[in-house]
Amino acid sequence: MTATENVDVVIVGAGISGIGAAYRIHQRNPALRYVILERRAQIGGTWDLFRYPGVRSDSSIYSLSFPWEPWTRKEDVADGTDIREYLAETAHKYGIDDHVRFGSHVQSADWDGATDTWTVRAIEDGVEQSYRARFVFFGSGYYSYDQGYTPDFPGLETFAGILVHPQFWPEDLDYAGKRVVVIGSGATAITLVPALARDAARVTMLQRSPTYIIKSGRISAFTELVRKVLPQRTSHAVAKWSAALLEGMLWLVSRKSPGTMKSLLRRTAVANLPAGYPVDIHFNPSYDPYDQRLCLDADGDLFGAISSGRVEVVTDHIERFDATGIALRSGGHIEADIVVTATGLQLQALGGVTISLDGTEIKPQDRFIYKAHMLDEVPNLAWCVGYTNASWTLRADITAVKVAKLLSYMTSHGYTHAYPHLSGKPQAEKLAWDIQAGYVARSPHALPKSGTKRPWNVRQNYFADAIDHRFDRIGEQMVFGRAAERASITA
Repeated sequence: MTATENVDVVIVGAGISGIGAAYRIHQRNPALRYVILERRAQIGGTWDLFRYPGVRSDSSIYSLSFPWEPWTRKEDVADGTDIREYLAETAHKYGIDDHVRFGSHVQSADWDGATDTWTVRAIEDGVEQSYRARFVFFGSGYYSYDQGYTPDFPGLETFAGILVHPQFWPEDLDYAGKRVVVIGSGATAITLVPALARDAARVTMLQRSPTYIIKSGRISAFTELVRKVLPQRTSHAVAKWSAALLEGMLWLVSRKSPGTMKSLLRRTAVANLPAGYPVDIHFNPSYDPYDQRLCLDADGDLFGAISSGRVEVVTDHIERFDATGIALRSGGHIEADIVVTATGLQLQALGGVTISLDGTEIKPQDRFIYKAHMLDEVPNLAWCVGYTNASWTLRADITAVKVAKLLSYMTSHGYTHAYPHLSGKPQAEKLAWDIQAGYVARSPHALPKSGTKRPWNVRQNYFADAIDHRFDRIGEQMVFGRAAERASITA
């Protein structure tokens, strides 16, 4: 093990959350030293991990990009490679990339109450490296990077073709002229299927149940007009807020009048598919909109691929795999050379890192989450998790600003620890994520708990959170203090 490196803040992850946290923390606390521990070889997080054909944003890039660094390309719906380049360029522009330790896989974080410091241990090039810090910020997302979710399909081992999960897409996979089956109809499948259809002989999207799909253009005429008449930063802010308002309105209508939204989405499908197409079988779910997140069909690519005959949608259950493809419960059979299991993610809190307080391990799932980013009774630790019904960055930026303000407050008052406190009062509980997506239903208690009243209520409402953030009180149900032995963190 090498010598321990001393810093003020350890940030885990160099994706949107980690880069945003680094910017906000340094902006408000320029004297604090920070390091970003990134297990991958480059910046990007999710946008570096997922490399399947067609990968792109499933919300407006103006709400997904940083509010402090304008998106300059014309696309409103951005490709994954462009998002990754934007993140890398932004990190370089602000010198954030100088603080990144690539190939650093964080294993554990242990709090020492005597000195009010965290010791974060990571494996770097096969060697354990330790970091001692005042504060730890987890920008590591909500799912496992090591494994996706593939159901235990009967007969899977007999399939003679190629089996692929989108999370681990092989760079050399040749699907040109092949028969491809994509299992699933979530956001990944909606982007992947039309991209595959450009070169594959045939693509079948096999779904157990339909998904709501909303069509949107890759380029927004409104945003292009705004950009022509307003300065760059102003037009970026207008585009961000208009995108957030649209997402918020869709969610609100879906909640208040689900029948209206169901009818609107069904009419969209009917208008974009061939006459007589069985929309009610393949594109009319039994659940209400936003019980699961709406899937974005950019420029109507999926609808267009279906209309052209390059893509077939099959709504059925898998009976079993065999050597040549998939046998269906209805008695049908789909021949396949390649099967893609776009069947979801594995939820994981804090990147799977082992957390302990004075040597005693704690489980994040057993803790209530405070203002959507801190854990009850856990000092000097934050975790960034975005919205289920809006852009990730909308909440990620709120979280980053809150942490930056907290660090500034602690420094100015000489505090060495801060943690949210439940005061021993009984706390009504609900799931932190209130959607019926498969990856949530499979692991409903994988994430920390949400209360039902603020500041313990994890809301999926950006505008309520934005207002709350504007009038936020740092000391609300927080405990501040100083170590009996002041931490001595020197260079």
